[in-house]
Amino acid sequence: MKASARLTTILVAGASLSMLGLTFAAEPLYSTFCRMTGFGGTTQRSIEAPTKVLDRMVRVRLDANVEPGVALKFKPEQEFIDLKVGQKGMVLYDVTNTSDKPITAIPTYNVAPDKAGLYFTKMQCFCFNEKTFAPGVTEKLPVIFFVKPEIADDKKADDVDVITLSYTYFRVPEPKGSARLEDASAVY
Repeated sequence: MKASARLTTILVAGASLSMLGLTFAAEPLYSTFCRMTGFGGTTQRSIEAPTKVLDRMVRVRLDANVEPGVALKFKPEQEFIDLKVGQKGMVLYDVTNTSDKPITAIPTYNVAPDKAGLYFTKMQCFCFNEKTFAPGVTEKLPVIFFVKPEIADDKKADDVDVITLSYTYFRVPEPKGSARLEDASAVY
């Protein structure tokens, strides 16, 4: 009986450790899956633009959102940009802190339709970069991107002539229990 109890304990502990390990691996595995497949409108990244530019045109609509209650004004400088597939484009988004205090925020993004994510490729982006915006200051944030020519070979993407690039800014909360420099005391 002791051997079976010991075996059960080892199996339960092993299963628990395996589940804990999978918990830590879930986000990187999911991110990798999304980047490789374009799942959920996840875009691709590249440092080089394609050398092939097609005659096929695509309109990229630009969308900007802010979490309710966050005092940021966030908008693209233009509503859309028309590009040839394979042509590099650049757009600017403006972010203004409308409060009298610094705001730290982070943007997320996606593209729609989801099937376009596999072909929409960003060369430069402000996405997922935590940034503190000074009160009353407007900053211009560039996005450089292209649509891969391989979209022309995908029969499921034949109908993609408009892609929406959407960003949403969220406030970054201060860590609980963290000491702020201005609250620090030199008294020991």
